[in-house]
Amino acid sequence: MSDQQAVIDFLAAPSTHGGAAVTRVDTHAASVFLAGPHALKIKRAVRFPFLDFTTLEKRKAACEAELAVNRPYAPAIYKRVVAITREADGFLALGGTGKPVEWAVEMARFDENATLDHLARRGAVDAALADKLGRAVAAAHEAAAPAQDFRFADALVDIVTQNDSELRGSPALFSPDAIAALTQKTRTALDRIRPLLKARERDGFVRRCHGDLHLGNIVRIDGAPVLFDAIEFDDRIATADVFYDLAFLLMDLIERDLAPAAAIVLNRYLVARARDDDFDALAALPLFLSVRAAIRAKVTAARAAHAEDRAEAERSARDYFTLARTLIDPPAAQLLAVGGLSGTGKSVLAAALAAHVPPPPGAVVLRSDVIRKQLMGAAETKQLMGAAETERLPPEAYSAEVTARVYAAIAEKARRVLADLATRVARVGARLADASDADAGIARQQEGYDLGHVDWDEIDASGTPADTLARSRAALERV
Repeated sequence: MSDQQAVIDFLAAPSTHGGAAVTRVDTHAASVFLAGPHALKIKRAVRFPFLDFTTLEKRKAACEAELAVNRPYAPAIYKRVVAITREADGFLALGGTGKPVEWAVEMARFDENATLDHLARRGAVDAALADKLGRAVAAAHEAAAPAQDFRFADALVDIVTQNDSELRGSPALFSPDAIAALTQKTRTALDRIRPLLKARERDGFVRRCHGDLHLGNIVRIDGAPVLFDAIEFDDRIATADVFYDLAFLLMDLIERDLAPAAAIVLNRYLVARARDDDFDALAALPLFLSVRAAIRAKVTAARAAHAEDRAEAERSARDYFTLARTLIDPPAAQLLAVGGLSGTGKSVLAAALAAHVPPPPGAVVLRSDVIRKQLMGAAETKQLMGAAETERLPPEAYSAEVTARVYAAIAEKARRVLADLATRVARVGARLADASDADAGIARQQEGYDLGHVDWDEIDASGTPADTLARSRAALERV
């Protein structure tokens, strides 16, 4: 780092930025200088098992890779790679004509308090933001390039082996017996789903993804979540099944006790992508979530020795490890059906219940309104934007024949969600923005329906959504 000190002093000086005050933020591999509306990020001259920035050429290449990888996610943030040069007079310059002595990524500065980890601490990751987040990740994965012959299942074996070894490096935090038990369960789960992972790679679901998709690497700009700071230094780390990429975000939400947001993200992601193959991938989600939690446990433990609050960092590492052990051993899946006439709050209740149905991140919600519009083609071109869900369908879309197709599709999707692994592998309030077309007139019409004998538990939905949710959860506890 000493060879970079002159550059650090230069970038930390207000005079370099037209007199603007400078804030410096250091990570394990970079230093970022925030001044006015701009940010400059240099790579630190460090080497870790997973990266090597020890030469100027490698740091330049890493800056160029960071720009190339992140511009598709955040074109408004990532601007260019710029040289810090030594001029003829001996002074340093930003983008000068002299010899480059360092390279930086120039970015537009955003509100550092608007990253989602900060919002989470303030309780500001609400349902609307979680919904947008699910859409954003789905769009990113749709745009990501499929990998060819990557052998993701084998790469995951290596990750599990590394986790075991590195967790054992902190015996004061993690019991060797507990590590051994976690590793054994993880390897058993991986062996069981290996055929599924291979089939998904064959079908194009292993892609060059973000790779580091936690709340600290997502920022809210103009109300929308923007992904940034994707892994640039190693394609092998960032290339994975798209559900493994998604799992990092879901695990982060779960660990922060944001189960409702995690359930919304998952369900919006599934609806936005509209791929029944993703229902099969749910079989891999407990493994993916657990591996991601174990990675956070070992990384947090490694940083604890240098943390300002070591005790808090160690507590966090233990919590991640406990989460990894919990997630690898999920309970059996279950099916819940929510029915009722239009306007009784079925969709609101189902969405609220989802987060309370184990295993994390909660239940998959299958809505007849959404599936009807998917079947009718209303969502073909605007799926990811969500506009198609609010388009009204013509009356013929509600014929008995179409309705039969809708419920057959729901049953098939439910079977895929609930199917055992062998079957999966063998098969390899106000409706201002809602999928339902039911209005007040339809609701009044349904009051005269003869529902016949109903042997479901009936829930009084006359109160608030919170009241209905509480009554529903109480009914579930009696089952």
